[in-house]
Amino acid sequence: MFSVNKYRNRVCVVLIAFSVCASCKSSGGSGGLLGPADETAEAARLVAEANKDLTKIKVLYKDNEKKREELKAAMAADDAPAVKKIADDVVYIINDGANFGEKAIEKLQQAQDMEINPDYKEYVRLKEEALKKHREAFENYRQAARSLRDNYDPKNDQLREKVKLEFKERSENYQRITEKARDYSNQANELAKEVIRKQAEN
Repeated sequence: MFSVNKYRNRVCVVLIAFSVCASCKSSGGSGGLLGPADETAEAARLVAEANKDLTKIKVLYKDNEKKREELKAAMAADDAPAVKKIADDVVYIINDGANFGEKAIEKLQQAQDMEINPDYKEYVRLKEEALKKHREAFENYRQAARSLRDNYDPKNDQLREKVKLEFKERSENYQRITEKARDYSNQANELAKEVIRKQAEN
């Protein structure tokens, strides 16, 4: 179960770890003849803003998972009005999540364009890849929900079965792509743990 407080705490630990690492590397100068100034601290602020958007997305994700179960039950009962209403709710939930996602991706890309600690750049890249995969997964599910909303007809057996099959396939794609997104996110978290471990040893 996703916990907003645990997520925020994890983000804070990661940002502190990379910021400390950056300050150690950049303490010898601030640019000029010594090279460009390290901007990891500023990038961390951008990432913190992106994480606010991500927290909102996580809340919407929980809402969507509830709707997914409701949608399955409505389809099993062949309750066309409920299927169309829930599918419409899902489309709007995912649209909201997509807006937050685009904002977060833009901020993560801005952070990567800065002169930042290499480990932190890789961490941000992995987080961006995870977010892009989540976006792809939700787009699959949005298309499935939109098809149900617009085409589900209990009086037309052939069309109903076609829509159900499409929904099943897109739902499976949603699950598969979501697992890839989690893999990227886990890689980022493992990288952060490694950086923290190295700092503890020094």
